[in-house]
Amino acid sequence: MIRLIASDMDGTLLDDDSRVPEETYELIEALAEKGVRFVASSGRRYDTLRWFFAPVADKIDYVGSLGTQVFADGRLLDREVFSTIAVMRLFETCQMFDCLHLALYDASHTYLLNDQSSYIRELDKDLPDALCVFDPPSPDVSIIKAAICCDLPEQIMDMAYVLERELSEWFTFLPSGSRWIDVTPRHVSKATGLAQVMRYWGIEKDEVMAFGDSMNDYAMLRFVGHPCVMENARYAVKQIGQHVIGRNSDHAVQAEMRRVLEGLA
Repeated sequence: MIRLIASDMDGTLLDDDSRVPEETYELIEALAEKGVRFVASSGRRYDTLRWFFAPVADKIDYVGSLGTQVFADGRLLDREVFSTIAVMRLFETCQMFDCLHLALYDASHTYLLNDQSSYIRELDKDLPDALCVFDPPSPDVSIIKAAICCDLPEQIMDMAYVLERELSEWFTFLPSGSRWIDVTPRHVSKATGLAQVMRYWGIEKDEVMAFGDSMNDYAMLRFVGHPCVMENARYAVKQIGQHVIGRNSDHAVQAEMRRVLEGLA
């Protein structure tokens, strides 16, 4: 029996206009009545996710900022913060390459370590409350998320490899979209965040269904018992899915949620 459903947002749950299809809220509430929790698992920050799910914001759980913000039952389970020295190493390494532009995030701001024109807005990289700075913020600023914009899309895999070689002790680098590379602390991922939600509720892997499309979903999909991958997913992600469903533009996740609900009737 499925007791928890976790879903990525962009390219997965959201439609092509980056909106939550209206039917999603009714499905979440109906599944909750049957004892099935819903988890929004995303690179987007917690406050942004609550805005997306406003009609049911207090009825779902959250793995935000790629696993650095974890909430269940309205409680903060974990908040991972980038170390100051790790952020400085990341900043110095990005400066070695003229095609890489670092963005750092705290709970409410985005810090751009380059001119704003160097950054391409794409999917969840909407750079809210952006501030252009010359150096990383001071240690009293809690950095919970980092991403790197690569202005040579044909080189994004090469640059992810180079970054991994330079900084694998500190970070994992995950290509996202055509221009961005997500950065997570080495021990943090959507899977680690989801594991904490599961532990809170006493839910096992074989009771969890997850949906995703990108490399930052890979660990989560490998972790759960029922991984479902979008038709529009990256090639490597599609190889590890238990099921390849339809596209986000066709509301395929919502169709699978409805199938789960009907199975509980």
